[in-house]
Amino acid sequence: MVAPPALSDDDFAYISRLLKENSGLIVTPDKAYLINTRLKPIVERNGLATVSALVRQMKSGRLLSLKDEVVDAMTTNESLFFRDTKPFHALIEMMLPELCERGKSRPIRIWCAAASTGQEPYSIAMLLEDNARRFGGRDISIFATDLSQAALRRARMGEYTAFEVGRGMPADVLQRHFTKTESNHYVVSPKVRSRVTFRTRNLLEPFDSLGNFDIIFCRNVLIYFDRPTKADVLNRMARILPQEGFLVLGGPETTLGLSDAFVRHPTWRNIYNKAENPGSSTIAKSGVYA
Repeated sequence: MVAPPALSDDDFAYISRLLKENSGLIVTPDKAYLINTRLKPIVERNGLATVSALVRQMKSGRLLSLKDEVVDAMTTNESLFFRDTKPFHALIEMMLPELCERGKSRPIRIWCAAASTGQEPYSIAMLLEDNARRFGGRDISIFATDLSQAALRRARMGEYTAFEVGRGMPADVLQRHFTKTESNHYVVSPKVRSRVTFRTRNLLEPFDSLGNFDIIFCRNVLIYFDRPTKADVLNRMARILPQEGFLVLGGPETTLGLSDAFVRHPTWRNIYNKAENPGSSTIAKSGVYA
């Protein structure tokens, strides 16, 4: 197999700048090989020979959709059901009970930022279905967004391969909330899908039009941004999170040194809120999938 030609410095600079300006994604020179790998389908689909030819097309402005396709292709869309189980334990055992107690009647809004192909919001929706009695029919909505339109199309379909549902999905949950197709795929139940609203949203854009959220899941996306972009995203999220709200980050992520708008929860790792003394809670096994 013949290796694709190496990117020129100018082509790499153009694509890395395009990604930074349109998605916040930082591609360092040691990851330049990913550009050739991930853009190859776009190159072939448009009858081009190389990524350099693709860059020339983008610069010419003749195919305006190419820039969106490139950003979409380069965006990481790795996701699993119930990824890192502790945030889901915290949601059911601490965050939602505290929010229900503080505001006994008002709706609760959850935002899954960078929701990819839907595994995270659907995991939350399944937990809400299975714990509905605990929250007394409370109105809890899930708003899920992603930059990638291709990922969102898959998320809205709610159809996953056997491999995808086999990564983190308990067998009893799969049986309750999915239907198996003739092609050995699994489709999320209409009731679970109805709990989630999917929208296209770039995290570099303003959030104010989205309204306030009580809980924001923004996991494993800030790691792809540079420090100024991380700080900007966090500070804008703080403005749409009430004082008693919660921000959930990914395992390798933190607000430390980036934003003073958040304080780390004293009990739960990677969970933050804006209160000076956020309440503590003990984890329980009931109602949450380990």
